[in-house]
Amino acid sequence: MAEEELQRHRAPEPVNITVLRARHLRGSKGDGLSSLVKVEYGSSTLGESAKVDSTNDVAAEYNFNAKFDCSFDDPIVLDEIAFKPVLVTVIEVLPKEKKQKEEKTVLLGQCTVDLLPLVRGETKYKSTLVIHSLPGSPLESIPADGPKAEIDVVVSVTEPLLSEDQLKESNLLTITVEAGYSVPETWNPSGTQYMYNITLPVPLTAERESTVVISNGVLKAVNDKEPPSKQKKWPVPGGAQGGAVFIPDKFVQVVSYDEEDGELAGKEDREFRVEVETDKNRVIWNCERRCYIEPSAVQSLQTKIAHTRFWPVELMRMPMPSAAKAKGKEEDNPIFFHGVAYVNLAPLLYPGVNKIRGAFRVHAYNEAEIVEKTKRKGGLAEEAARMATSMYRNASPSIKAGKTGKDEKGGGKDKDKDAAKKPSQMLKPGQQAPDAMSEVEAPASQNLEGMQYDEARTYIILEFSLQRPMVPKRAPEELAKRVAEYIPPRPLFPRRTNGAQRAVEDFHQQVANIGNMVLEEFRSEFGNQLDNGQLPCSNDAQEERRRKLMYELNTSGKYFAFKEQLKHSVVKIVREKYLKTSAFNNKEELQAFLSELYVFLVDQMHAGIGKVLSLEDETPVPAPLTDSAQLKHFAREAEVNEDFGLAAKYYQERLARNRNDADHWFDYGSFCLLINDISKAEECFKETVSINAQHLYGLLLYGVICSVEERNEVAETFFETASCVDQDSVLAWTMLGLFYDGINNDIQAEYAFMQAQKINQANAVAKMKQQQAIEQQANASQAPGGNEAKITEEPASEKAFSQDNQRIRSATSNMQGSKMGSRPGSAEQEEQQKEQIPIPESSIFMIAVEFLLEVKATQFCERALAHELLIPRGGPTAVYYVALARLKLQRKELQEAQDSLNQALLLNYQDPNAWSIMGHLRYLQGNMPEAKDCYERTLAFVADAREMHAIYLRLASIYLQDGEFQRAKDTFLLACKHSPSCISWLGVGIACYRLGEMSEAEDALCEANILNNSDPEVWGYLSLVCLQTERQLEAEQAYKYAIKVNLKDGELLKEIQAVQEQVGYGNPQF
Repeated sequence: MAEEELQRHRAPEPVNITVLRARHLRGSKGDGLSSLVKVEYGSSTLGESAKVDSTNDVAAEYNFNAKFDCSFDDPIVLDEIAFKPVLVTVIEVLPKEKKQKEEKTVLLGQCTVDLLPLVRGETKYKSTLVIHSLPGSPLESIPADGPKAEIDVVVSVTEPLLSEDQLKESNLLTITVEAGYSVPETWNPSGTQYMYNITLPVPLTAERESTVVISNGVLKAVNDKEPPSKQKKWPVPGGAQGGAVFIPDKFVQVVSYDEEDGELAGKEDREFRVEVETDKNRVIWNCERRCYIEPSAVQSLQTKIAHTRFWPVELMRMPMPSAAKAKGKEEDNPIFFHGVAYVNLAPLLYPGVNKIRGAFRVHAYNEAEIVEKTKRKGGLAEEAARMATSMYRNASPSIKAGKTGKDEKGGGKDKDKDAAKKPSQMLKPGQQAPDAMSEVEAPASQNLEGMQYDEARTYIILEFSLQRPMVPKRAPEELAKRVAEYIPPRPLFPRRTNGAQRAVEDFHQQVANIGNMVLEEFRSEFGNQLDNGQLPCSNDAQEERRRKLMYELNTSGKYFAFKEQLKHSVVKIVREKYLKTSAFNNKEELQAFLSELYVFLVDQMHAGIGKVLSLEDETPVPAPLTDSAQLKHFAREAEVNEDFGLAAKYYQERLARNRNDADHWFDYGSFCLLINDISKAEECFKETVSINAQHLYGLLLYGVICSVEERNEVAETFFETASCVDQDSVLAWTMLGLFYDGINNDIQAEYAFMQAQKINQANAVAKMKQQQAIEQQANASQAPGGNEAKITEEPASEKAFSQDNQRIRSATSNMQGSKMGSRPGSAEQEEQQKEQIPIPESSIFMIAVEFLLEVKATQFCERALAHELLIPRGGPTAVYYVALARLKLQRKELQEAQDSLNQALLLNYQDPNAWSIMGHLRYLQGNMPEAKDCYERTLAFVADAREMHAIYLRLASIYLQDGEFQRAKDTFLLACKHSPSCISWLGVGIACYRLGEMSEAEDALCEANILNNSDPEVWGYLSLVCLQTERQLEAEQAYKYAIKVNLKDGELLKEIQAVQEQVGYGNPQF
């Protein structure tokens, strides 16, 4: 605010317009001509240059300088510089004839100079502009392939109009009004001509708004086609005519329907749009209006959009005004066909978004509806009509508005009229508009003309573009830096330390190396005798060999080299172990230390040589029989059996094998979420991210933990980082949206869900095309001749996926349709109209639900299921109820899970997942007969259910309880075939034992023992098998191990003891 106050007290800055020269001019009487230039800005003439002679080959050197002052006391001056051009008119001066008092002139052409670079901080720039010919000008005779008349203009200021801080904090809003389609049938292009005006409010300061009027709409008939490249026009061209009314190098960008942000983006709307845009009358504006928004106004605009989302854009028709205003009379500006479009500007608050474009429906203007949707009182129609009339007469609308403001401050004579001239005002939260409320209560007159907009389904194409996003999107580098601040990455290798132990180990290594070299010398000297077995072993012979070896080492210099090689490791021992780094004070202390060091070095020398020359072979450590995937499977199996201690053991064993695997930490963290150990889960996810900073699931789960603990700023960083790590991840964007939804940030949640929806739809389209390509290839290979076969495609569902998109926006917002399409008039339009749009197999929320159920994040899972309920697809599906039942089972809410499963089976009685979970539910309730029936029904289906392994184990265990041992054996074998584990092989062993198949039982139990040698039941049944096969020693060993690993099954213990008493052995205690 202080910066803005200083700016307003700044002295006016002169803006210099220097017209340098014009080339390729052509006069009325041949190549030679005298000309001058006239410079205008708005309704003011800045000056005319002196006459300059030129020819077609010689440029007209005007070097004319004009200027106007840019004052800073009112922001509207900078706003006008953004959208008003400087008009340069080239005028030919004819030679003066006899009896002429004044010289005759001919208007050759005009061009407009854009002043926008000044608002962007530039101080000087040069433009070379084409001079557009005027009607009757000699420039019209220039051939199309000839050189165009052009002019050089330099615009400069001494100091920038905006400071660096203002440039960073301010913004520039560009509003493009393209066209209005499906206009009322009563509008006749060949009848009376009217003005078609668009008006809307734009914040000028924190408390003040300006009225933007675009009034150059032209009603065109069906057969009056538009050119392919539509150039944008100036909103206030002043005295410009012909080609000068167009903004240089600014064209309307044509985009496909699926890239639009407005309404009418559905498939049925697209067909309607194609029809009305090609076969009905329309109003064309193609106009661009720039609006300078100072820093305080930027915040005001952001607040108002967040408060109401909708922005009113009014449309009206009025008769063409007279050429001049009647003196002494209050001019009446009648307004007809008053309508309004409610533009949802909420996407401008999405991170990194700076533009929205789309088609917006026009409705009849209704004051009560305006107040309800936009929280505004009063309209802009009368003010806009006055401004449009003023612009038509080449007057400055801002001057008119300024005078109106002064009259209001001074207390005008007619307060009611002045009040009517005020633009609409935004209501503060909680404030009511008494005028509007009274109108609502009173019987308001119907806007019959405006209702024709609704009957005709009129819409306008609008684009709102910002120079920079109001909500900047954080760069991936910044997010990665923030994540590293919260969780420092783990170094790739452990830091090496030079401690005492390391010094001793180095000494051992050097002793071993020197020992090997001495051994090589010995072999080179006495190798022949050693090979022939002629090496004498007497003491004298050994002493002789020692002297000879020492002599060779000394004479060759190798003895000295060995000492030098050993010296460095000895120095390290002195420094690291004995901490001696300085000289000794006396010889006695030195001798004492050397004696101690010598004894230590001799002992360590023997220890080092002993390691090298050890004759005993170390027993190699056997490789583990189970890999990481098997351990994870065993852990999940233990989770299903609710043996959480065993599951934790398996997860910890995976970590012990490889602590640098991020997936191991992530799986253990998910298990900790299941047992509700949040602090340990957080540490696991921290380790996951520290090992791999781009681990998508680790980032998401750490964000979930932070969100649960209400550390929302940290959670936002991690969720946002996840969406940057994998920008095409439906899961990452959906989780980000769920987080924003949880903190009531509706606009950010809307944006994240929209991104997820786009990616999900794109994945469905890609999958459909891939399937079609495979089918075509298969059909082509089967058909004789290949090329003669006709390939038919199965039509996809006619149902448009836009129904899912409607949920993504809130009830007061409009959803961008995720559709494919082309603009009318394109060559592929008809073909794309026929193309079917696939429906994704799962909604974005069910994708998130599946992940959250797997990782046991129940809070976010419940939130995602709530969003799934709101998708308007005919109510919740069977998949939804199955997911809800799984969530209730994780929370041990069995009755609620049963109710959900009943609903799922009502919707799809042949859903194997529903029957399998119903079986789990009955199993947990202890209702084994019904659980058995559910499991058997699940296995009877063609399609497999989720977690078939758990179904096999539980069904087989029920068979064991019921005494159906053969069926139990077969079912356990199915589990072993699917994914073998200790429990599945144990079940096979038990069933075989009960069937009396001792050999098969022993084989199965051995397999179980290999996979887990600490399972007490395995040892117990092995003891029974050995007892039955009369193997006393093995039976006693198996029983001993069963007791050692704490066999707790009382029935099994009684059975073992009974068989031991029967055979008379097996228990070593007796």
